[in-house]
Amino acid sequence: MASKSRILLPDAAGIAAAAAILRARGLVAVPTETVYGLAARADDGAAVAGIYAAKGRPSFNPLIVHVADVAQAETLALFSPLALALAQSFWPGPLTLVLPRRADAPVASLVTAGLDTIALRCPAHPVMQALVRSVGPLAAPSANASGRISPTRAGHVLASLAVPVIDAGPCAAGVESTIVAVEAGGWRLLRPGAVAVEAIAAVAGEPLASEATPAVQAPGMMESHYAPQQPVRLEAATARPDEFHIGFGPVKGDATLSASGDLTEAAACLFDLLHVAQASGRAGIAVAPVPNHGLGLAINDRLARAAAPRG
Repeated sequence: MASKSRILLPDAAGIAAAAAILRARGLVAVPTETVYGLAARADDGAAVAGIYAAKGRPSFNPLIVHVADVAQAETLALFSPLALALAQSFWPGPLTLVLPRRADAPVASLVTAGLDTIALRCPAHPVMQALVRSVGPLAAPSANASGRISPTRAGHVLASLAVPVIDAGPCAAGVESTIVAVEAGGWRLLRPGAVAVEAIAAVAGEPLASEATPAVQAPGMMESHYAPQQPVRLEAATARPDEFHIGFGPVKGDATLSASGDLTEAAACLFDLLHVAQASGRAGIAVAPVPNHGLGLAINDRLARAAAPRG
């Protein structure tokens, strides 16, 4: 374990070593101007599942994807004039924009938690900038065990996670990014953070009324937007004739989360298979039992929401 918890320097050699780890589907803790982030390739579902496994995150919330610039962001999301104005005003910097995801965006479904929106940020920190330019877009929540205080120094990361970390000293802002949803009628504050609401309003006008239901979701805001159109039945070792059966381990099903019973593989496949099941034309969806430990806790949390009675 000690070999994984190693310090990398914020120089060319350290960044190259971190880039090699990320390309090989590994995780690296990386400094940004807000807090240290636990980074993985955004286009690789298994790598993203590794983030959840490392953090012990209790549920699959959408993750912020870090990009090098607006051009890279436009390969992932659709930018309205308002979104473009905000990006040009506050990027690079601690503003996250939640935008409609491009249908062909090369991101793992686990990053967006199966939603049709994506949370994007262009970081100002030169180390994270160098990595996203070298490797491509990176998913990166805060680099701490779930429920622990957000890390603003490399030592904070090492106190709770066994991952390589690039030590570039303390973070300048020390608080997470502001998250804004850009919608057809304007913008909505989803999470206050390092960019003041007043500064955003000076560029984009006043925010939409906060009491309205947001059309998009962001990290830390997920509730029950996981339900397929059909009813979902859990702990199903067998399926009824009118059900699409999602298997796991020894239960083969019509398609499987993981034939070998690998929870990381299952997490990476979860949202994709729910979409496949929904499109199957069957009247219902049955899901094989998934062990309730490790990533299985998050998988079962997600499935329980999908199976909950509809309001």
